[in-house]
Amino acid sequence: MLEDIKPHLAELRNRLIKIIIVLVAAFFVCFAFWSPILSWVVKPLHAALAEHGEIIAYKMGEQFFTAVFVSFFAALLISLPIIFYQVWAFVAPGLYANEKRFVIPFVMATTIMFILGAVFAYYIVFPYGFSYLVNFGETLVTSMISIGEYLSFFLKLMFGFGVSFELPVICFFLAKIGLIDDQTLKDFFRYAIILIFIFAAIITPPDVLTQFLMAIPMILLYAVSILIVRAVNPAKKEAAD
Repeated sequence: MLEDIKPHLAELRNRLIKIIIVLVAAFFVCFAFWSPILSWVVKPLHAALAEHGEIIAYKMGEQFFTAVFVSFFAALLISLPIIFYQVWAFVAPGLYANEKRFVIPFVMATTIMFILGAVFAYYIVFPYGFSYLVNFGETLVTSMISIGEYLSFFLKLMFGFGVSFELPVICFFLAKIGLIDDQTLKDFFRYAIILIFIFAAIITPPDVLTQFLMAIPMILLYAVSILIVRAVNPAKKEAAD
């Protein structure tokens, strides 16, 4: 058993090494431009704060670690096509020849959908969510927001939305290899709604508005996934008696 696993572990190690090399190279490139990257990252918060608060650094070295943090975030986004390709290359040996030809569509689709999710979060969710959270009770308190805490919050939401937008792509390839059909998704729909709202509650801040801004698109994506799976692998109707 161990001898059978060793080649897979070696392959996994090689794939991870390649991903790390790409990430490190991208990180050093992005670190040279950390200031404009950070300006883009904090733009939604600046818009929400307006004149009612400010962004601060209250820990020793927080500015430096902020630069490292945003550089790694940018490096990860840049490296997504390579990361998704390495994931596919690791899984590909276990697929049939006709399934392996989806490598380019898979890499493109996963990258595009992740970016769409991040863009949706940045331009749709953040303006409303941050404005509500920051300006709630503004007549009583002044917001002094730590840049480190904001970045942690920002990345959590960006990656949460990015991952959630992968749902149609994942369903497409699961249907393509015959693991699910449209009836499977239909039967699971009521449970999916519950899981989606739980996921949204974990990822987003504890306010209903932001949770709905994440949950509703995910439910729509689930519905789109049903249509995609129906086109790829429709449920077989039972033969009449």
